[in-house]
Amino acid sequence: MLLCMASNQQTRPGIGELAKDTARGRIGIVMGELGGRVQIRPIGGGREWDAMPDMVVQPSAREELSARLAIRNGNSKDGL
Repeated sequence: MLLCMASNQQTRPGIGELAKDTARGRIGIVMGELGGRVQIRPIGGGREWDAMPDMVVQPSAREELSARLAIRNGNSKDGL
């Protein structure tokens, strides 16, 4: 499961949480794990991508705020 990182003891984001794929520099929502890879979906929806578990970290506070703001802005454009 996606619980902890060995080197720095930070917890890896769990299902439904925001995560950063450091290999791609992308932030998305963790959808699950399959075949030893973490499945992440883009914030605004779309096709999931696979990431190596050791490359998935919690986004910084600034990155998380930016991602959440992008969600809100997208919702306001759609009238939600």
